[in-house]
Amino acid sequence: MTSLSLPDSDATWTAYELQPPTAWTKPSAPFTSRVAYAAAHVVPRALGDNTPGSSADIDWEATLAFRRHLWSWGFRVAEAMDTAQRGMGLDWAATQELIKRSTAEARAYRQIHRTGGLVACGAGTDQLDLDRVASGQAGLEQVLAAYLEQLAVVAEAGRPDQGRGPGAIVMASRALAQVASSPADYRFVYDAVLGSVTSPVILHWLGEMFDPALAGYWGSDDVEVATAEFVALVNDHPGKVDGVKVSLLDADHERALRAQLPRGVRLYTGDDFNYPELVCGDGQGHSDALLGIFAAIAPAASVALQALDAGDDHRAREILESTRALGRHIFAAPTYYYKTGIAFLAWLNGHQPGFTMINGLATGRSVPHLVELFRLADQAGLLEDPELAAERMGAFLCVHAGTRPHDPALGGLSTGDPTRGGSR
Repeated sequence: MTSLSLPDSDATWTAYELQPPTAWTKPSAPFTSRVAYAAAHVVPRALGDNTPGSSADIDWEATLAFRRHLWSWGFRVAEAMDTAQRGMGLDWAATQELIKRSTAEARAYRQIHRTGGLVACGAGTDQLDLDRVASGQAGLEQVLAAYLEQLAVVAEAGRPDQGRGPGAIVMASRALAQVASSPADYRFVYDAVLGSVTSPVILHWLGEMFDPALAGYWGSDDVEVATAEFVALVNDHPGKVDGVKVSLLDADHERALRAQLPRGVRLYTGDDFNYPELVCGDGQGHSDALLGIFAAIAPAASVALQALDAGDDHRAREILESTRALGRHIFAAPTYYYKTGIAFLAWLNGHQPGFTMINGLATGRSVPHLVELFRLADQAGLLEDPELAAERMGAFLCVHAGTRPHDPALGGLSTGDPTRGGSR
């Protein structure tokens, strides 16, 4: 068995023994009972300059390999979204390149595997400098032009699914939240955006816990008033909205909204706290999914979705429940730093060469937080190679907690070969 020493909440060190790897089974066919997107992060070049304020320097092969990993588990990929650090380091030039490369990779994947390789890309307004956005109608026109520019980039990249499913995800806009003074201002922009698209899109409502700059979105701080505006927008554009992604971390609100949507419009849960019950559903229905947590728990989530396809709702719920503690920990407040946990788990599992992030965001979570993430991932069966994960965790602690493999501070525990980062 693989073990290493980990710090406890009282700063004492105790031996932790990892469980054997879980034998999750990949799907043999696309999911049929739910539409499920995993929002993917980007991997920076380990030796690149990704310090705060610098342009994103991306390891394209590792980034695309992670998309292939998600496709292999049956997921569609939600590309260039919040999880990819939109507004938190992924600049517009890198975003355009990401969209082009990811859609091309999806097309190549489908040619090889004859299935999978589905992707929808985020279109927002983050190419705008918020300090230079005008007020009033001129600012609304700037926001609209920015949306249309990004939608054109997504359209130009093409659709590897040959027109099946949405091609674009219309993201919430910090610039619009800044300039809008009423629900009518939101409607001016969104009516024009939806009027311009030639295929259905996903509308994304991202809550302020994910981005404080989006407080009062849709023109009201009252969530019920905002919801009414949102539903009216969807109703007024039949055929233009494939679905809505709601990231408010409020399961009751999501169920109520789901019941108000027009027939044929999906609700893609963005609730990384309450996804087990929302995806599995109840007598009133279920949500589909567009989740950052699905990128972290892809093997488990895939097997749960396979169980739903097979009609085994109990097994599906059991599996997703086993990941809930990990999801709540990764997305704990301040929620917008969940990206750090996603990248850390990807590194532990060997999906990127170093624990680095663009814009220096690897410092977004504390050492104790990441240690607990390690424990929870192991308990959920989501450390794909426990020995590698222990090796990397040990190395991380050597650097960030000042430990040494035979340090007496570790309670006298022998942790083996120093070159293996404290694992044995």
